[in-house]
Amino acid sequence: MSRRLLAAAATAATLVLGLPAAASAWAPASTATVHPGVQVFTDGAQCTANFVFTAGGKTYLGQAAHCSGTGEATETNGCDAASLPIGTPVEVTGASKPGTLAYNSWVTMQANGETDEETCAYNDLALIELDPADVGKVNPSIPKWGGPTGIGTAAALDDIYSYGNSSLRQGITLLSPKRGKVVEVTEGGWSYSLYTLTPGIPGDSGSAFLNADGQALGVLSTVAIAPLPLSNGVGDIGKEIAYAKAHGFSELTLVKGTEPFKPGLPIG
Repeated sequence: MSRRLLAAAATAATLVLGLPAAASAWAPASTATVHPGVQVFTDGAQCTANFVFTAGGKTYLGQAAHCSGTGEATETNGCDAASLPIGTPVEVTGASKPGTLAYNSWVTMQANGETDEETCAYNDLALIELDPADVGKVNPSIPKWGGPTGIGTAAALDDIYSYGNSSLRQGITLLSPKRGKVVEVTEGGWSYSLYTLTPGIPGDSGSAFLNADGQALGVLSTVAIAPLPLSNGVGDIGKEIAYAKAHGFSELTLVKGTEPFKPGLPIG
């Protein structure tokens, strides 16, 4: 049964984390128009951006690879599911110009003949290269929560934090911040099953998840029908970054937030 969120229509403990020489190199979090949590549209498919990345002097916004998928929502295996090509324009809310799809784990896995079962099922990261005209509008902090403070993992029963921005919430931003618990981790560590209040919904696909220490944990990828109804599946961002680094994006760096991590309740 499908667990993939419809897009509305590695181990990486030693990865270097990116931060400009001064935090002021980024737009202030209070006024930045491009940041984790903004809506992105790929050929009309709506998703939520996750983290900010840099590589080779360029700035990228992350989204889920399946957001540029061209098949049915039931086509969840990234090693054989169809996708739009690299170079596809992506509309980024808050940006003055479209971004460009620069990396897609599904496209990359297929080009490299990937066969590992967990990797194929859960490697769900894409990178949108931002136009230089919009880089000055970017802040890497997660709305409400702050961070990320680094890259990390989680275990069953650990607290997790997220920010989804589906248009199905009719602009009610109080419903965007989420807090929850990890329920299960896959054997290979590629994916976390978890529950949040409220659950991720179509349009939240690709949104960022933080662990209890404010570290980048993963990317919202799936919604479960069974055996854990209404739980979400989150791909491990450390493993996804490591895969990208090994396949053409060797300088890929996740950018720390300029705002401190502030755990707490979603509302208040």
